[in-house]
Amino acid sequence: MIDFSKILGFEWDKGNIHKSYQKHGISPNQTEEVFLDTQFKYQIDYRHSQEELRYFGIGRIQNEQWLFVSFTIRKGMIRIISVRPMHQKERRKYGK
Repeated sequence: MIDFSKILGFEWDKGNIHKSYQKHGISPNQTEEVFLDTQFKYQIDYRHSQEELRYFGIGRIQNEQWLFVSFTIRKGMIRIISVRPMHQKERRKYGK
C-alpha cells in the first residue's frame, strides 16, 4: 500500500513530460489531478517491475475524463511513466 500522505510531489522525465499531451491531449497537471480522485484505484504492475516497483492506476479528473496512469515512487516522489485515456473495459472495472 502506498501512503500518499508521505508523497512529496511529482517528478517528470524531461523527455516524457509532453508526450502524453502530444499523443492524447492530457497535460501534466491533469495527470497529477488523477491522484486526487477519492475513488483512485491502483495496483502493482508486476509485469513491468523488473528494475523497480511500478504501479498502474485508474481514476477521473475534474472534467470527468477517465485516465489510466503508470507510475513509480522514487525518493518520496511520484514519477509518472505514462498516462492515457482509459479503455472501455477499464472504465467498467473502475465502476465496480
